[in-house]
Amino acid sequence: MSFKIVTLQEDQELAWDNYVNEKGGSIYHLSKWRKVIKNVFNHESIYLQSIDEQGKVQGILPLVRMKSLLFGDYIVSLPYFNYGGVLANTDEVGKELLDEAERIRAELGSSHVELRHIEELSTSLPQRTDKVTMLLNLPEESDELWKAIGSKRRAQAKRPIREGAEFKMGGAELLDDFYRVFSINMRDLGTPVYSKEFFREILKTFPSQSFIGIVYLKDLPVGAAFLLKHFDGMEIPWASTLREYNRLGINMFMYWNVLKSAIEDNCKVFDFGRSSKDSGTLKFKKQWGAEPKQLYWYYCLRDGMDVPVMNHSNKKYEMAINLWKKMPLSLTNRIGPHIVKNLP
Repeated sequence: MSFKIVTLQEDQELAWDNYVNEKGGSIYHLSKWRKVIKNVFNHESIYLQSIDEQGKVQGILPLVRMKSLLFGDYIVSLPYFNYGGVLANTDEVGKELLDEAERIRAELGSSHVELRHIEELSTSLPQRTDKVTMLLNLPEESDELWKAIGSKRRAQAKRPIREGAEFKMGGAELLDDFYRVFSINMRDLGTPVYSKEFFREILKTFPSQSFIGIVYLKDLPVGAAFLLKHFDGMEIPWASTLREYNRLGINMFMYWNVLKSAIEDNCKVFDFGRSSKDSGTLKFKKQWGAEPKQLYWYYCLRDGMDVPVMNHSNKKYEMAINLWKKMPLSLTNRIGPHIVKNLP
């Protein structure tokens, strides 16, 4: 079968999304993300698709170019999220898409292409395997999970109720409360924060698939979760609690209510998001019964280049992280979005 590699046009988005759904791709493979990324971050997207002689999609590869003086020029599939990369009917189609991505990298002069996969590819490309995602198969009734988590965790999840904690699930009407908790937590971690507009754009673009959960303590938001649903799976890509209330078990209360809501929404799998192996966050997720699934991040690299590491484990960012933690929230909220837009 012959096919050609072309870039996605607006009138082809329905066919692209139908292909993603047929192949069981992630929510991040859907075409609407390129508009979210363009509207919020103004990054150039190159969405590649393989089309056969009958005009049918045989494979896709969404790419986003990130270019800045501070962090360089590189391409990611897909930045800001856990998943992306190639979806293809055959290894041959997948290879052609990867070859085109490398050609584009060389033509643009970018340093590398990063491909975030949840499944292993048949390729000799360099890879990182230091991350896993944590997945929990959900029972049909929340009572089953409540029994399964054990008495210790049940007590931890119930304790905030005695302090007056309440949980609320909703959408855009909870965005301000979400962002207050999220931005404080990111500052305390030494991490530049996304703009509020980023989350507003997601809620507007995916109104039936995006949700916000908030824990209130005497009307004060102290815990916040942003959730995305795709097929029968629920993912929690962003979650935060205010540090001074952690002693009350706010995190346990919030996650229990999020999991309960996912079960009530007929979800079969809950995705706790990626973690480094043997990290504290992985252990937290595992106590709910979640199991690790290996992630594979592949790289098309400029000749002589090592696999890049752009995260907190990179020692060259240590001083900046410590400084960021001490800055006023008003300042980190103002300048953070300009920094984080160029971090994958």
